[in-house]
Amino acid sequence: QVQVVESGGALVQAGGSLRLSCAASGSIITAMGWYRQAPGKQRELVATITDGGSTNYGDSVKGRFTISRATKNTVNLQMNSLQREDTAVYYCNVKYHPPFDREHEAWGQGTQVTVSS
Repeated sequence: QVQVVESGGALVQAGGSLRLSCAASGSIITAMGWYRQAPGKQRELVATITDGGSTNYGDSVKGRFTISRATKNTVNLQMNSLQREDTAVYYCNVKYHPPFDREHEAWGQGTQVTVSS
C-alpha cells in the first residue's frame, strides 16, 4: 500500500506563486501527478510526470505551472502567475506497480489552494 502526503496549499494573491509537494511511500512508483477540483466542477488534470521524466499538463496551466521530480518518490508543482480560477483542492495521484501485480493508483487527501484578487 502506498501512502501519499501532500503539502504546500495556502492562500495567495492573484499573480503570486506557490509550490506544492507530494511524497509517496513504498513500492515501485511509475508516475505521479496533480489533479484539482473546484467547487461544483469535475476533477481535472493539472500535471503529471512519469518515472522516465515525461510530463503532461492541463491546457489551463501550460506555461504557468511546472512539475518536477525532486526524488524518486517526491514531486513538486511550481505554480506561477496564479489566477482566481486556480482556486481548488489539489490532489496528488500516484501510480505504482507492485511486483507480479497490475498497476494501482493512490490519492492524497488534498490540499487547498485559494487565490484571492
